[in-house]
Amino acid sequence: MGIEILIFLVSFFVVFVCTPSLIKVSHMKNLTDEPGDLRKVHSKHIPTLGGVIIFAGTLFSITLLIPTLVATYPGSLHVALSDVNYLIAALLILFFIGIKDDIVGTAPIYKLLGHILVGMILVLMADIRITGFHGLFGIHEIPYWASAFLSVFTFVVVVNAFNFIDGLDGLATGIGLIGSISFGVWFMLSGAPALSALGFALGGSLFAFLIYNFSPAKIFMGDSGSLFVGLILCTLGIKLIEYDSSLIPNYLVTISRPLFVMGLFAYPLMDMLRIVIIRTMKGVSPLSADRNHIHHALIDINLGHGKSSALLYAYTLAVVGMVFLVSGLNPTVSFLLVGGFAICTLQIPVFLKYRQRRSKAGIMKNMEHHHAM
Repeated sequence: MGIEILIFLVSFFVVFVCTPSLIKVSHMKNLTDEPGDLRKVHSKHIPTLGGVIIFAGTLFSITLLIPTLVATYPGSLHVALSDVNYLIAALLILFFIGIKDDIVGTAPIYKLLGHILVGMILVLMADIRITGFHGLFGIHEIPYWASAFLSVFTFVVVVNAFNFIDGLDGLATGIGLIGSISFGVWFMLSGAPALSALGFALGGSLFAFLIYNFSPAKIFMGDSGSLFVGLILCTLGIKLIEYDSSLIPNYLVTISRPLFVMGLFAYPLMDMLRIVIIRTMKGVSPLSADRNHIHHALIDINLGHGKSSALLYAYTLAVVGMVFLVSGLNPTVSFLLVGGFAICTLQIPVFLKYRQRRSKAGIMKNMEHHHAM
């Protein structure tokens, strides 16, 4: 466990020390996000290049300490490390797509094509893919073509989902931190040091970045950060789902791995599904921007950035807790119970916003009636 903690601390230190300089340079070069857009919830110019330092801190700690990792766990890393070249290539593509979008903007269709390309690299070349449903809906193994399509689709969806929720101080950073540390601990307990190290490296970077990104935010991670975080977490999620059951300790065997991963991604996935449905019903592009996110509803009922983000952290932990509570049940029953809990709970802010709006409308109507008399 010592090397994992060291990797976490190195990435934390790099991001913690370097972020203030990045904030200063961003303001000097006017590389900031301007307020005023209807969907934006900040009121001043905020730097948007936080993804640069998250990218640097994570990869620096991993590459610096790979020799130590190999020396600590000899003979147990060759399979995981064989995927590194493809993962780094995919991360670089997404990173530069994100940087371009943060600085000058990128058409949504070109971003989507880049996400598909990255998914194909990891699925078709690195063979990082979902091979079955592990008993969910009675399905176990699926054909290769279905596996490849589902896996590319999963990469595109998860990467975009994390990009979608990066609209509130500390939200995407905190959800990413919960996911990365959870994956790091799970792989550490299951004897997968390389994957555990990747989780802890990202976790250290996000923990340090959260200090500057939590409300009131001094810097945003931007697309370069949210895409980077989404891709690493999706990779770790698929690796966890497909991990060899014989290597998992007994106290983790009964936990549904697909459900555990979906629990960690519950808020991004549920919010994205809701947004896509709403935009499609309105006849607009699913990639267009609006204020229909759950975190916007929390802001609209006057919870503020900090409380809203903390509430969604708690929501994520509660869904994961439900996964542990239903462990050992039929996979389909477990999925329906956890899914029902996740969907219903997430509608509470929308209901409260609707109720508040109705209350204000009633007050205004009474005032108008009073003045008319």
